[in-house]
Amino acid sequence: MPHPFHDVAIVGVFNTAQSRHLPEHDSASITLEGALGALADAGLEPHDVDAVMGQFSSDDVLTFGLGPCVRRPIGPAIPSVLDAAALIATGQADVVLMSAGGAGIYTDRASTAPWTRPAHEFVVGYGLFTAAEFALIARRHMLTFGTTPEQLATVAATIRNNGHVNPKAVYYGRGPYTPEDVLASRMVADPYHLLDCATTSEGGCGMVLARADRAADLPSTPAYILGGGGDILGPSYHISPRWDLRGFTEPDIPNGYVGRRAARRAFAMAGLGPSDVDVAEFYDPFSFEIIRQLEAFEFCPEGEGGAFVADGNIGPGGSLPITTDGGLMSFGHAGHIAQLLQRVIRGVEQVRGTCETMQVPGAEVAICTNGGAGALFTDVMLVGSERP
Repeated sequence: MPHPFHDVAIVGVFNTAQSRHLPEHDSASITLEGALGALADAGLEPHDVDAVMGQFSSDDVLTFGLGPCVRRPIGPAIPSVLDAAALIATGQADVVLMSAGGAGIYTDRASTAPWTRPAHEFVVGYGLFTAAEFALIARRHMLTFGTTPEQLATVAATIRNNGHVNPKAVYYGRGPYTPEDVLASRMVADPYHLLDCATTSEGGCGMVLARADRAADLPSTPAYILGGGGDILGPSYHISPRWDLRGFTEPDIPNGYVGRRAARRAFAMAGLGPSDVDVAEFYDPFSFEIIRQLEAFEFCPEGEGGAFVADGNIGPGGSLPITTDGGLMSFGHAGHIAQLLQRVIRGVEQVRGTCETMQVPGAEVAICTNGGAGALFTDVMLVGSERP
């Protein structure tokens, strides 16, 4: 059977400015800027678009100058990219524009960011917040397998240093960082120090998908969707956080690692395995989530993610460079969907060979991820330089 996304190409990607605060923008305006930038990268005009997926109102669609088009809401980024690709694969659209952004959301700086404290019974009654939920998972892994604070700090220092050299990152020039610097930062939720955690910032981004046969006439180098999948054990933030589900019944999936089933299906769709991946644009809300993903996606055995990190595999020149733009910890952490879509954007840049910094030489396959064990969902996508 032909690959389901054989006729789909990612032809445009764009990130707006990322900053702790963008006073000239709100979420709508930064989303529009992301959309226009992605179209410019693709060499297309608004009138070329016949499907939109993003934070667009009906007025935005009219103002944008689009003709009749398919309109879909945007949800978690990787499932939305797969849905956009399906619109093209099934003949419902030829060019799909995706865009997201967040600005002016986090205004009460005396409190944690609003998305870290959803208003349900576990938060309101007990003061639980996102960092604490993810910290419980990390601590359990440490007690079970002997994972160390130094290994977590190595993850954080690696990602933050990737952002330190990226002129477009919020943390540009703030390093370099050592694991000791991470461990010396103040404790937020044991075992997480401040530098183990994602930053908060504002920004937007956009992506354009098109029929693959149109890519040859466009100025940008296309990237292709090789595989994708998602797992959820949720509802997110409403039940006990965990990286696994004991007694999970899926055959051959030890302990039901969140995301393992999704990764296996993504690899099966692509006809590839973990050893074929050149770069991992992992979602990085907290340092332990990288170790968890390495194990969940079978880049290393269960319980050995910490050792994999300590052996130098995830840094520049390692066997699996991770989160090369600086990720949520250093590049940017815009609200809504943008910070999820940016993982896919960086994967596309890697396989196109257009990364301004930390380009992995000869990268042909990138794995991009969203979500985390604390949120009880993980989405996985493989993008490549060759049409499947």
